[in-house]
Amino acid sequence: MKIITNTPCHLLLTLSLLSQQISANSTLADEAMESISVTGTREHKNKDVLAESVQLLNEEIIQQISASHPSELINQTAGAHINNLGGEGHMSAIRQPITTRGVYLFLEDSIPIRPSGFFNHNALYEVNIPQSRQVEVIKGPGTALYGSEAIGGMINALSRKPPEEFTTRLNAEIGSFGWKRLLMSTGSSAHQQGVNFSINLTQSDGYRDASDYDRQSTSFRWDSHFDQVSTKTLFTYTGVNQSGMSPLSENDYLNNPEKNTYHGDTGFREVSAFRLSTEIDISLTDNQALSVIPFYRHNTMTMSPSWMVTYDPNERDIKFQSYGLLTKYRWDITPAMQWLMGVDLDYTPSTFEETAVNHTKIDDIYTGFTPISTSYDYDAEQQAISPYFRLESEWIENLILSFGLRYDYFAIDYKDNYTGEDSLFIDQLQRPVTHYRPEDQSLTFTQFSPKFGMVYQYADFHNLYLNYRHAFSTPSVTTLFRSGTTKNSDELKPIKADSYEIGFRGELAPWLDYELALYHMDITDDIVTITNDTGRNKVNAGETEHQGVELTVKGDITDEIAYALAYSHTKQTYKSFTYLCCRPTQTIDVNGNKVGKAPESIGNLSLLYTPTAIDGLSLSAEWAHLGPYYVDETNLEKYKGHDLWHLRAAYQINEMIAVYLRSQNITDERYSTYTSRSVGKDEATYRAGMPRTFTAGLRLAF
Repeated sequence: MKIITNTPCHLLLTLSLLSQQISANSTLADEAMESISVTGTREHKNKDVLAESVQLLNEEIIQQISASHPSELINQTAGAHINNLGGEGHMSAIRQPITTRGVYLFLEDSIPIRPSGFFNHNALYEVNIPQSRQVEVIKGPGTALYGSEAIGGMINALSRKPPEEFTTRLNAEIGSFGWKRLLMSTGSSAHQQGVNFSINLTQSDGYRDASDYDRQSTSFRWDSHFDQVSTKTLFTYTGVNQSGMSPLSENDYLNNPEKNTYHGDTGFREVSAFRLSTEIDISLTDNQALSVIPFYRHNTMTMSPSWMVTYDPNERDIKFQSYGLLTKYRWDITPAMQWLMGVDLDYTPSTFEETAVNHTKIDDIYTGFTPISTSYDYDAEQQAISPYFRLESEWIENLILSFGLRYDYFAIDYKDNYTGEDSLFIDQLQRPVTHYRPEDQSLTFTQFSPKFGMVYQYADFHNLYLNYRHAFSTPSVTTLFRSGTTKNSDELKPIKADSYEIGFRGELAPWLDYELALYHMDITDDIVTITNDTGRNKVNAGETEHQGVELTVKGDITDEIAYALAYSHTKQTYKSFTYLCCRPTQTIDVNGNKVGKAPESIGNLSLLYTPTAIDGLSLSAEWAHLGPYYVDETNLEKYKGHDLWHLRAAYQINEMIAVYLRSQNITDERYSTYTSRSVGKDEATYRAGMPRTFTAGLRLAF
């Protein structure tokens, strides 16, 4: 049976009908948000002077959405889609297909939460997003201040500032499928000092069988100000314990979506992520400043990779520590010209240990596993040195030009600690599995990344911007040295991207703000996994082209009604892509095909009603749209996409007490958060999305 065909609801017709009922502007998307971004230069800048597409989700929006999963917040921005793989697991699609590849950069207070080469597509669960002050979503490559992995986009969560007076906030929630969450934040400021402490305790039984999940997050921020020096120390910790969730056949997806074939810790993961940083800002003169940020990371993850259960079952322990320093010197040469320069340093020793396992099964349910033998044990030490500069100047009135250049140098020392055989017999599979291991060695990667931008204010309240940015992503340490059946995995090259973008933004009327971005991106040396007679092999393969348009409009229709619309349409194509795959091995030429798992459209519409007749009441409705996409490279079958509706209500009883209720997927739509098929396989697999859910919350402030 085909996965489904045709297009989703006709967006343009929908928007036309909606526009006859409403008119436009926003308290939901960006008018209710600050217009100040800190990501691009690690300093406060009005987004209107930035030559990039950035959308800001401030604390008011974060509280209003009260997201149980990062997707519920970030998917309100144009061109960004985060899916839900269970718990807080996810994959991203920002100017890229829905992917696990390292083409995104996740940050906390502008510091990458993981070092280059240690990307994890789930890593947003290591950030306490529900208690952030602001979340910034940057589409496309980053500025010269950022290096590897900032290709498709960046997501930067900013920590909550210490309050001016002693304040404590409590947030308690209960909901469907055993959902429970407690958020607590307290802090105060006095005598040029301020502290804020937050804690996030979350637990859920999960919608699907044996899919329980829990997390514990804490953060502590200490701000100090002394004459010409200010400091900000941030400590964060997150622990995640998440059960594995299996993909589903089409029959189970349609008729038994609660089914999960992974029981007994099959596919589980336990994560511990600790980060500590101190940002020291020194005002050297009236027009010169120095920023120094020493930081430390400590991350451990024990897991049974859910995607490998059926062909190479294992349990692994991954540990890394990072010792780093981010520096930035700013010189305001004139009021209209600014020079930034600095160097980023990162030293990350890591260990990787893996044990092959046998799973036990009852019918098609995996009930647990037992260890067989070590298959990998290696150490990898990575050093990164990245000098950069950025020059920005208003050359003529209302025209700002910027140019940046970054040089990244990575050196990785790898040592194999295992002396066993390359092949292990797996009873569960009734065949041996190959585990190639590279020889001890040192690898280096180097990359120059030029960046250019222009912002022109062509009328009051209107400007346009242009940018060109070269970006790259180094192969992850695991991809390089956990070879599996890939020979010479240590010869993989970085993914490279060239991005071109033009954007327009402004205010057409008090009820209509707009942002429009058009982009073109070429990616070469993409790293893909191909299955053929020799196994599952990672290769640099071909070239892809990514083009799209992203639109945000928002406004206050009346004093009581506001709206925000975010929509994007993409065309992602294989320009040069031929590879060996399948069993028996075949040569597959997909030149000109659409990129698999790349949604053709992404949309979100939010309406907020705050009646003046009932002070403190707010009601909101949200439409979330994901367009169709091909499930593999051959373009033979499509997932049809889906449209979901969500409702929220909140009532501020008094200054101290508020209650709220939210319902996700109010129409109980059956949908898949990720549908895929390996080339050569007969059937696609599905990830069943959450059915209708309800959550009730109580918010206290004193």
